[in-house]
Amino acid sequence: MIGFSSLDVIAFAVFVAAWLGYHYAVEMGPHAARSLNMKMNLRRARWVREAMARDNRIVDTQVMNGLQNGTAFFASTSLIAIGGALTLLQSTDRVVALFEDLPFGTVTTRAAWEIKVIGLAVIFGYAFFKFAWSYRLFNYCVILIGAMPPAKEHDPQDAARAIHEMAEMNIAAGRHFNRGQRAFFFALAYMGWFLGPATFLAFTIAVLVAMYRRQFASDAARVFRHPGAP
Repeated sequence: MIGFSSLDVIAFAVFVAAWLGYHYAVEMGPHAARSLNMKMNLRRARWVREAMARDNRIVDTQVMNGLQNGTAFFASTSLIAIGGALTLLQSTDRVVALFEDLPFGTVTTRAAWEIKVIGLAVIFGYAFFKFAWSYRLFNYCVILIGAMPPAKEHDPQDAARAIHEMAEMNIAAGRHFNRGQRAFFFALAYMGWFLGPATFLAFTIAVLVAMYRRQFASDAARVFRHPGAP
C-alpha cells in the first residue's frame, strides 16, 4: 500500500480483528451471557414485565424518554465528529509537515494521511447510523408502551405478545446503542494510527482490554454476580 509499511498493515489487521473479536465475545461467544450487556438485557425484559402489571405507565415513558435523549446526544456528537474528521482533509499538507518534524511522526505521504482521516470519518459514520437507528427503536418502544393492554383487563395471550414485542424492541435498541458506543471507543484506538503503527497497536490493545474488563470484570459487572452481598 502506498505510504503504508508492513507494520501499518499488521496494526490495522489487529484493529479489525480486535473489533470483530470483541463483538463476538460480547454478543455471540460462549461467555456472552456473563457480559454486562446481556445481564442488562435480562433487566430490560424484567422492566417490561413490571410495566405490564402497572396501570399507570408514565414513569416507564419518562425512563424511555431519558434513553432517547441520551441516544440523540450521541447521534449529534457523531455528526460533529464526522465534520471534524473531514475538516482535517483541508489541512493535509500542513499536518503532514508538522508530523514529519515530530520525533515520533510517521505520516510521510499525503495519501496515507487522507486514507487515515477518511477511515476515522467512516467509523464515526457507522456510529451515527447505529445511534440514529437506536433512537428510532426507542421511539418504537414508546409506541409499544402506549399499545400495552390495561393491567387488569387484558387477555393473557395479548399480554404475552405485548411483553415479547416490547422486550425485544427494547433489547434491540440497547444493542445498537452499545454498538455505537463501541465504535466511539475503537475510534480512540484508531487515532493512535496517526502517531504511528506501534502506537496504533498499543492503543488498540489498551482499548480492547479496558472494554473487555468493563463487560466481565468491572465493579458494575460484579453487581449481578453477587446480588445478595452488601
